[in-house]
Amino acid sequence: MAKDWIFKSKVYAMAAEQLRETGKWAGIDKNIIARLSMPKRSTIVSLPVKMDDGHVEEFIGYRVQHQITCGPGKGGLRYHPDVDLGEVVALAMWMSWKCGLMKLPFGGAKGGVNCDPGRLSAQETERLTRRLTYELLPVIGPQMDVMAPDVGTNAQTMAWIMDTYSQNLGVSTPEIVTGKPVEIGGIEGRRGATGYGVAVCVREMCEREGLKLKGQRVVVQGFGNVGSYAAENLWEWGAKIIGIADVTGGYIETKGFDINDAIQYVKKNGTLKGYACDKTVSSQEILELPCDILVPAALQRVITSKNAENLDCKFIGEGANGPTTPAADEILEKKGIKVVPDILCNAGGVTVSYFEWVQGIQRDFWTRAQVNQRLNDKMCSTFATVYDTAVEQSVTMRRAALGLGIKAVAKQKEARGLYP
Repeated sequence: MAKDWIFKSKVYAMAAEQLRETGKWAGIDKNIIARLSMPKRSTIVSLPVKMDDGHVEEFIGYRVQHQITCGPGKGGLRYHPDVDLGEVVALAMWMSWKCGLMKLPFGGAKGGVNCDPGRLSAQETERLTRRLTYELLPVIGPQMDVMAPDVGTNAQTMAWIMDTYSQNLGVSTPEIVTGKPVEIGGIEGRRGATGYGVAVCVREMCEREGLKLKGQRVVVQGFGNVGSYAAENLWEWGAKIIGIADVTGGYIETKGFDINDAIQYVKKNGTLKGYACDKTVSSQEILELPCDILVPAALQRVITSKNAENLDCKFIGEGANGPTTPAADEILEKKGIKVVPDILCNAGGVTVSYFEWVQGIQRDFWTRAQVNQRLNDKMCSTFATVYDTAVEQSVTMRRAALGLGIKAVAKQKEARGLYP
């Protein structure tokens, strides 16, 4: 039954296709590829939650550990109406390759609840989160599986998870989650880490491609945690952000947005709705706005065979997970549009999550400057490895990044063998 739920997912099919094709190219043992095509553990839980009006509503929650060969599972928790098992499995797979690529002692994991967080009160969200944590107690832990924020969740969500887990264990356990508030063991700079990493990769790509970042026209689809921080950093480094988008639509300003102003507007109003600009389009249409650099930083599968031909940019920096389908990749390659792939471009979040996990275990706290410097060094060195591999092997950066990440995980599997 679970296999049916997984195999029917277009997102899982996309991740599995990437694994198969990269495995062939990299010459990885087919038995290892077969093992990596399915998750080690998939947990599905029913979550009865008492709503504010007194009635009880049932939600479905998921937690998937794709593999834990080199350490505990690591991956975000998302609250979204489209969450299903296949999507969560695919996201966990991508986390495996990401951790392998970044040389982090984690396996890939992911979780989610099928819900609309925008329709839940703060009290309902807290009850949902605490119930989810309680149901997942047998399969999570600092050495088993460590959650982090994702779409629809935030630092407060992680605080509730940490508290629920700690209450049941009897001791404070900050290392059970990452991305939590600094006041209870979070790390300086975690909230903006993914977006900062995206900006670093875009900056490095410009340098390698002989472009000056200053003055480059950038479109950012998705103005949440990842997209807003990526836009903020790129804007501070001199790029011109001509397009931004969130769930309310796409906003275009040909002279470039004041990103600090846009961020403050969202903090005050919740979304970009009503924000002053030259022109508004749909959040999907903004992908086709002529620009130099496109940053899809929302959800997966937004660049497909239906719109890839219409994209007009020099390169793409993927802030979201899986925003480009394999069919679209082929079209982009023919058009000469290079892609800095998601498992590299948005790896800043999991990298700083690793720093926070270590900080929690050691009870040793780092400054924001220390965190940003270590993250910058890690992103730059990994970017250089991926870019150089792509050039040397005459392949796309996605193929190079996936090859390096999957090879790393495959070597871990081979070293440990098959038990029993």
